[in-house]
Parts: sequence; C-alpha cells; structure tokens
Amino acid sequence: MELYMGIDVGSVSTNFALIDEDLRVVEHLYLRTQGQPIAAVQTGLREIASRIRPDDIVLGVGTTGSARHLTGTLVRADSIKNEITAHAVAAALVVPDVRTVIEIGGQDSKIIIIQDQVAVDFAMNTVCAAGTGSFLDQQANRLNIRIEDFGDIALTAQSSVRIAGRCTVFAESDMIHKQQLGYDKAEILAGLCEAMVK
Repeated sequence: MELYMGIDVGSVSTNFALIDEDLRVVEHLYLRTQGQPIAAVQTGLREIASRIRPDDIVLGVGTTGSARHLTGTLVRADSIKNEITAHAVAAALVVPDVRTVIEIGGQDSKIIIIQDQVAVDFAMNTVCAAGTGSFLDQQANRLNIRIEDFGDIALTAQSSVRIAGRCTVFAESDMIHKQQLGYDKAEILAGLCEAMVK
C-alpha cells in the first residue's frame, strides 16, 4: 500500500498519522512528548513501522507542531507546515464550509478564521498558560482524573462555578477555594472550561 505520514510534535504530545491515497487514516499514534521531542519521534517511528506491512511504502512525510523543523530535519520531511496552515487545511477537508477552528495546544491556544477554505486570520493566547492544554492536564492530575475523561465529567455538571481564568495561579487558587466550599469536580471542571473560553 502507498502511504503518506504526518507527524505533529508539540510540547505535550507527539502524534503520527498514516493515510492512503484516498486520504483515509490507516494508522495513528498518540504519545506524550515529555520534553524529549527527538526521543518521542524515534519511539513513534518504531511503533508505526511495527504496524505496517513489509510491502507498504511511505511516499511522503509532512511535519507540523512546535518542533516541526527539528522533526522535519530528523525524518527528511517533504513538507514542513505551521499549525495554523495544518489545522485550516485539515478542517476544510473534513468540513468544507468550516469558518472557525479553535485549538487548545500544550503551550498556546489558537482561534483560526477560515474563508473559502483558506486561513485568513488567527489569534493566539501566548501570554498566560491558563488557556492551554498543559494547564488542563495539570488540573486534571491535581483532581485525580484522567485528562481523557475531563470533558465527559464536565458535561455531567448540573451547573458550573465561576473560575478566574486570566491567570494559572488565580485559576488554581480559585479552584481550590471552590473545592473547599463544597463544589464537586464536575461543576469545577465545567467552570474551568467556561473560563478557558472567556
């Protein structure tokens, strides 16, 4: 089978996808970067290689993410694209009339405005970690829940509690205070989700 590989290396996760000529995902892999992008890429390549057949051939490789250039050099990528472009192209492929993409990354969050399948504007939250995936990950860990369950638990809340979301220190202090007042995890997580949006 003729395949194409995409590698997204960010501050929190390293993701691999293999697609066929019809753009169907054949294999995918999610790994934690753990501050070691080279090791994560090497581990991922070994894992992906073990999943494909000996007669499969990878015709092209593209990289994205905060370590896209490093990864591109490691794997001799055919294409190196920033996350804005990668998200816009992927979203337009899946939802042709897409107008907005919101991405919560490990070190920043982005909103991308799309017109006629082209990214025309974007904004990033890079000032404070309160609006990032790393912060959500830390809070899930502090509340002793898996990050994979974060959204599902938040959706069970009957109401949400107001959480200060402009700063990680204030948000965490506010969450601890709300726990001491007796609010449950679901209400706190729902409040945190709303704070991120604001």
